[in-house]
Amino acid sequence: MPARFMMEPIAGCRRNSTRPAAAVPSPPTDHTMSNDRIPSPESLDSFGAHLFPARRHSAAARTVAGLIAVISWFAFVAQTDITINRLLARGGGILDGLDRLTMYLTNLTILMSALCFTSLALSLRSPMSRFFRQPTVISAVVTYLAFVGIAYNLLLRHLWTPTGFRALVNESLHTVVPLLAIVYWIFFVPVFQASLKKALLWLVYPLGYLMVTLWRGALSGFYPYPFIDVNALGYPRVILNATLLFGAFVGLMALFIAVNRSGKPVLQGK
Repeated sequence: MPARFMMEPIAGCRRNSTRPAAAVPSPPTDHTMSNDRIPSPESLDSFGAHLFPARRHSAAARTVAGLIAVISWFAFVAQTDITINRLLARGGGILDGLDRLTMYLTNLTILMSALCFTSLALSLRSPMSRFFRQPTVISAVVTYLAFVGIAYNLLLRHLWTPTGFRALVNESLHTVVPLLAIVYWIFFVPVFQASLKKALLWLVYPLGYLMVTLWRGALSGFYPYPFIDVNALGYPRVILNATLLFGAFVGLMALFIAVNRSGKPVLQGK
């Protein structure tokens, strides 16, 4: 190729290099993403409200929470009445009935559900109400309810078949409330920032219940569930059963946390 054709582009480049470079306009500042307006990660309530502000305090959310609260209170009061009357018929007293009532995980969990969803439905200003309105606390309560429902329907349903009013109470405790709570959690509970510390706190309730129940059973000789009946199975088998149940709960807890970490795609598509 002739030299004159090779030199012309170079000469052109030299001429252009003497021109001042055009100023590149700076991108506009987006003040909507300022750190001042992003909720603090330490505040679960504000973080959740930032993600789903319309859903969390909507009329639908309050209605579903109110429905769950009413059914939970109905089931708890009815079960309390049934248990006390049963103990009275056997020669016991009211305190004996309350003692027996509190030995069942189902009854303690349904009371927790009643307190939690009453707080959500009414938005009370008490410290207990503010505690139960935290997304991580609601998620823990729903996980407990789901575990109670699954354990009953898989392990205990075949042991008895209640009828009439007792069947209504039984289904409210073990089926209706857990299912409604899961629906509420999916559609109305904001995504929260999960951590190992928060996950470990979820384990305090089931572990505490197991230890206290075994201690109370050793004193009274009564164990509320056949798979933790030390009198019939002995401690080695009970410890094995408790370990398997605890592992199942951890798996269920991990599932809820995984769905939370996914951002709940069912909500994102709405």
